[in-house]
Amino acid sequence: MHDPDTGFLADLVLAGGTVVTGTTRFQADVATKDGLVALVGAPGTMPAARETVDVTGQFLLPGAIDVHVHFREPGYTHKEDWRTGSAAAAMGGTTTVFEMPNTHPPTRSLAELRAKQAAAAKSHVDYGLYGLLAEDNLDELPGLIAGGVNAFKCFMGNTFGNLPSPSTGAMLEAFEIIAPSGLRISLHAETASIMAWRQARLVAAGRNDPLAHVAARPAIVAVEAVSRAAVLAEWTGARIHVLHISSAAELRPLAESKARGVEITGETCPCYLLLDTGDYARLGSVIRVNPPVRDAADAAAIRAALMSGVIDMIATDHAPHTPEEKRKDVIWEADCGFPGVETQMPLMLNEVAQGRMSLEHYVRISAENPAQAFGLWPAKGRIEAGAEADIAVVDMERRETIRAERLHSRGKITPFEGVEVTGVPVHTLVRGRFVQRDRRLVAETSGWGRQVTAIQRMPPARVRNADRTLAACLQAPAREEA
Repeated sequence: MHDPDTGFLADLVLAGGTVVTGTTRFQADVATKDGLVALVGAPGTMPAARETVDVTGQFLLPGAIDVHVHFREPGYTHKEDWRTGSAAAAMGGTTTVFEMPNTHPPTRSLAELRAKQAAAAKSHVDYGLYGLLAEDNLDELPGLIAGGVNAFKCFMGNTFGNLPSPSTGAMLEAFEIIAPSGLRISLHAETASIMAWRQARLVAAGRNDPLAHVAARPAIVAVEAVSRAAVLAEWTGARIHVLHISSAAELRPLAESKARGVEITGETCPCYLLLDTGDYARLGSVIRVNPPVRDAADAAAIRAALMSGVIDMIATDHAPHTPEEKRKDVIWEADCGFPGVETQMPLMLNEVAQGRMSLEHYVRISAENPAQAFGLWPAKGRIEAGAEADIAVVDMERRETIRAERLHSRGKITPFEGVEVTGVPVHTLVRGRFVQRDRRLVAETSGWGRQVTAIQRMPPARVRNADRTLAACLQAPAREEA
C-alpha cells in the first residue's frame, strides 16, 4: 500500500527508535527508499512502506566505518576471506570496511587491485580498498589512483606479510605522487630498523616470553615514525592517517602535527583501551599484536586522547589467524593480531553502558569522523535524508558474552574471550537492506556490498613544494656551467 496523497511508498520504516548523531539524540521514525534514508521524522508520521519494523526502545546509530581490516584474500584464505570477514562486520554493526593490501600477492599494482576487487565482490558490507605504498612500486601508484583505489598503506615497520619498509626517500617521492589525488595514506608507524635490532638482541639473550615482544617495540618506534611521516606530509601536502595508536608517547607528535596544520588523523583499537601489560601473563601469545599492547598508563592516555579528539576514531586492525598460529610457546613464532570487527561495537557500547563514554561520542569516533576523513561524508556516517541507509539498530539493554567459537570470522580466537558486554547491534542495514537481523546473519546478502569509489569525495588537495618534487627536478633543464 502506498501513500494516496503523494504516491510515495517507502521500502522500510524503522518505527519507535531513538536516532543518535554525534551531538544529540531524538525519538524518530526512519523511512528508507532505494538504499537511501528518505525521511527522518516524528513517530507516526512516516508514509506507508513495504515493511515496518518496530524498534521501540532501541537506538539507531550510523553503521560503523572501520578503516582498518585484513580480510586475507587472496593468499591466506585459511585465516579469512571476504565472505567470512564481511559477515563478521555485518554481525558487529559495521557497514563499511577499508581493507589492507598485505595479502599474497599484495595490492601493489592495478592488476592486483582488480584481483582484490573480484575477491571483494562477495562482501556483505560496503568497502574501500587500500593500495600498497612500497619502495618498488612507485611507478604503479598513478595506475592505482586512476584504477579506483580508496587509500594507500605504508608499512614503516614490519608486520604480517613481512613487506619491506620503504626508505624515507621512497616515502617522500610516494607522498609527492599521491598528494595531488587527496587520498589518505595510512601508516603502520613503527620504525623497522629499531625493532629489528632490538628483537635480534632479545632473541640472542634467550628472551622468548610474551613481554619480550613489548621490549622489542618500545614506544620510541612510534614516536620516531609518526614524527618523520608528519614532516614528509607537511612538506608535500599529503594526507596521512596514523593506524593503531598504542602509546602515550606518540600522542605528542600527533597533537603537535595537527596544531601545525598537517593533514593528519589517528585511530586506536579496543585492545589498546581495554588491555595492558598486566594481561600478558593471562593471555600469553594470544595478545601478540603489532604494535603491542602496552602499560595501563598508555591505555589511560589513549582513552583521554580519544575523548578529547586528539585521536579521531576507533578502528579494529581486524587481523585473524587460526588458533594454532596464535598459540605458541615462543612469542616470536606466534602470528600477530586477532579478529576485531565483530567485537568492536559491543565492546565500545559496553563502555557507554559503564558510563565511560556517551552514545553521541561513540557515533563521532565510529562513523562521523571516519566518513569525513576518508571522503565518504555526507553519503555515509549519518542518518539523515539523502544519506545511504547504513544503520546499526542497537539494544543497550541486551547482554552477551564474547565467545570465539561464535565469531563469524575464521579466526576463532580472541583476547576478549568470556567478556560480558551490555549493548549489542541487533540489526545491521547496508544501503537499506538487512545484512544482520535479530542477531542472525542474512546469508543471501553475500555480494550486496560495493566499493565506495563512486561516492568517495576527498577534499581538494593542498599540494606543497610542487616545484621541488623529484619528478619536477628530473624534468628540469641542467644549469649551464658558469
